[in-house]
Amino acid sequence: MIQRREYLGQLADWKDESVIKVVTGIRRCGKSTLLNQYQEYLRNDGVADEQIISINFEDLDFEELLNYKELHRYIKERLCEGKMTYIFLDEIQKVDCFQKVVDSLYIKENVDLYITGSNAYMLSGDLATLLSGRYVEVSMLPLSYHEYCEAAGRESCAELFSDFMKYGGFPYIATMNKTEEKADMYLEGIYNTVIINDIEERQRRKETDPDKRKVTDITLLKSISKYLASVIGSPVSVKSVTDYLVSSGRRVSPNTVSDYIDALTDSFVFYTAERFDIVGKQLLKVNRKYYMVDLGIRNHILPRKDYDLGFSVENIVYFELLRRGYRVYIGKFGDTEVDFVAEKQGTLEYFQVTADMSAQETFEREVRPLRSIRDNYAKTVLTLDRLTLGNYDGIIVRNVIEWLEAK
Repeated sequence: MIQRREYLGQLADWKDESVIKVVTGIRRCGKSTLLNQYQEYLRNDGVADEQIISINFEDLDFEELLNYKELHRYIKERLCEGKMTYIFLDEIQKVDCFQKVVDSLYIKENVDLYITGSNAYMLSGDLATLLSGRYVEVSMLPLSYHEYCEAAGRESCAELFSDFMKYGGFPYIATMNKTEEKADMYLEGIYNTVIINDIEERQRRKETDPDKRKVTDITLLKSISKYLASVIGSPVSVKSVTDYLVSSGRRVSPNTVSDYIDALTDSFVFYTAERFDIVGKQLLKVNRKYYMVDLGIRNHILPRKDYDLGFSVENIVYFELLRRGYRVYIGKFGDTEVDFVAEKQGTLEYFQVTADMSAQETFEREVRPLRSIRDNYAKTVLTLDRLTLGNYDGIIVRNVIEWLEAK
């Protein structure tokens, strides 16, 4: 079992605090395993078994608890009087009116509540209204490269990094006896489940009238997903996606495209990075970028001829910055662009990402925007090559694999 130490630490930091811990992330990224690991941590910390109530709503044994009244009764009967009870509700979005149960449990004494979900929509609407200011979100991702190496039981090497880029970071992928065919079948199962089941679940919660549901064409949804995967690292607008679909023979409106993109981001298939004006220190509302949560899924849905090494590395760096607690934006500086502006606690860092900058022209292109920025925040270029590493007037060029390994 892969120890997700970073996320375990976040849960431990909030232990016994009067807030609901909400773990979100794409299906199969390890949320259920994380809850199991945390329960083991509690036991090692002296918590008795009777103080732990754990329900996974994907388990048929708990099917009757999909009714919120039955769920509430079941939990209420098992609360430990005079002692803290730790309650774990896994994939809670499957329970109709689950927010009523969550709110009721929250107001009880000696209850520490942990819930997970595979759709961001669970944190909107009624739950957000009920729990405003009373929950913290732990946003979970598939394995980092560092975790992937640990799971594989091997030291970092070029072959292992190649595997990570090819197969992605879903925990089971890291530990399975892989063949390309087996990995592809596993990734297809995750992708189809997310596209069909999780997005349908989002729709059911968002609009109870089936005739009014906005995401109904799975073929169109997959077409948009494939297009966004193919343009990772490039600015995207609803109009540009719509124009592409129309040019491919699909009759579709910008409003429909917007709804479908929202469904893909709500289900954690894609994450967005907005553009940031470095001079004006403000967000720009046009042409954001989209990054795909896992390169294995990207490689599964894209024809091999569409593969691009540089954008794949950029995708990895984006999610590593998120894991390290940064807010990540795309930097605009005059007519130039900085791949990432990473902000944490009011401090900025600038990152350029390129597969290889050993050519003089590429080197100048990547360094030029950073040289133009006159503030004193850290500036880093991450590259796969090892020939250009060093310090260039305060701009640090680092090997991206070594950067990923660093903690």
